[in-house]
This record gives sequence, C-alpha cells and structure tokens, in this order.
Amino acid sequence: MITSADAVAPEPGETEGAESPSRPSWFYSFGRAVLTPLVRMVYRPRIEGRENIPAEGRLIFASNHLSFIDSVAIPVAAAPRAVNFLAKSSYFEGTGVKGWFSRVFFTAVGAIPVRRGAGQAALDALDQQRQLLEDGAAVALYPEGTRSLDGRLYKGRTGVAFLALQTGSPVVPVGLVGTDRAMPVGAKFPSLRHRVTIRFGAPLDLSHHGPANSGKARRTATDEIMAAIHALSGQELADAFNESPAQGTVEKIRRALPHERR
Repeated sequence: MITSADAVAPEPGETEGAESPSRPSWFYSFGRAVLTPLVRMVYRPRIEGRENIPAEGRLIFASNHLSFIDSVAIPVAAAPRAVNFLAKSSYFEGTGVKGWFSRVFFTAVGAIPVRRGAGQAALDALDQQRQLLEDGAAVALYPEGTRSLDGRLYKGRTGVAFLALQTGSPVVPVGLVGTDRAMPVGAKFPSLRHRVTIRFGAPLDLSHHGPANSGKARRTATDEIMAAIHALSGQELADAFNESPAQGTVEKIRRALPHERR
C-alpha cells in the first residue's frame, strides 16, 4: 500500500500493492481501527441492516452518492468487513505534507487510485474492480456515476450490473441519508451537527437477468439495483442520468444518439 510521499499511483488496470485485497494490509487495518471508532463517536451514525453483509467472499456495495464522505461512511458502517473503492489518482499524487496526508488517509480507508475518464480509462477502471472481486474482495460503487447535486436519485449506469453479472458477485444495496448535510458539495470540512444514516439492504442475486454481454440484462439488473437503493434512501427520483452539461458540438451529438450509459 502507499505509505510514503515518494510512492506513485499504479497505472490504470493495475491493483496497488502485492497483497490480495481480500486480505487487507496491516496499514489499512490499522487506519480503519483508528478511523472507525473516531467517526462513530463524532457522527453517531445510525447503521441499519448490517446483518445483510456477507462476512466473506466477493461482494459489491451499490450506493447512492450525495457527498464526499460517502466513501468513508460505507467502510466505517460495514466494519469489520473490509471495503475497497476507486478514488481519483490525483488524491495519491500530491506533494509535501498535504499530499502525504492525502495518500495516507485514502489508503487507510481502502481507496485504490484510478485515472478517471471515458473510453479506455473507464474500461481500465472496470478491470480493476473485476480483479478485486475475483480476488474475493468487497468493493463499493456508485451506479449514478457522480454525486447528486440536488439530492435526487438519478438513473443508474450499467457498469455495476456488468461487474455483478460477469463475476457472479452479489450486490448489497446501500441507502445513505444525511451525508449531504454532514458535508455538502463544495464544503472543505464536514459539519459535526448532523447525524447520518447508512442502510444496508438484503443481497441481490442478479443472475436471473441474463449474461453480462446482454445489454437488456445489464439494464434490467441496473434498474433492480436502483429500485433497491431508492427503497432504502427514500430520495425523489430523477428520470435522467446524472451528467454535467455537454461541452462542444461533438459531445452534444454523442449524447443525443442512443447508447448505453456505463
């Protein structure tokens, strides 16, 4: 795992560190041992449905996404189950004391660096997640793709369902409530005044939808995941994908054409 300011993020498609993600490094275990009781003491999170989390084996947590702290809330609430998630590689590439602290923090909460983007970068990210699952790890993913700025639950992209169908991994839906108040988008520090609720639903077996190479199977499996998340979060539904405004004529044309959102 990354523990020094001189370490570099792995290239897309590589998982960081030599240890199997199903057996977390001592640094991750130590960081979580310190972070978990601290977060629970400060934020007093309400955690519901922890009994729905399998103790071992490949697993996908599929959650709504409201705040930066979502990726801290899920590993803390799922403890003692170790959870991995992908984070922007820039969090691991800073310099000086701030860069070192960022690397230490994100490594401690189970983050794995990945270069974000479309095309090959997106395929590399999917491959990293697939490898983690095949190694028996648990990963946390956000089917909406990015944070909801208005609090609504957006339509899910099919990448999560693709991974579940490809690897045979069960999906535990997660409903986060109040994380957007605890740390709104744009805030530099979390507020200590707001409690958050983390709800884990029963594991979903999506295999009945069909194979991973079927677009229909991916879409219907994704819709089942999003329905389960909605039942847990209670958010207003947005009948649209969560996308930033298209930039340029080419991107506007691309979005107007029929295609599958991954």
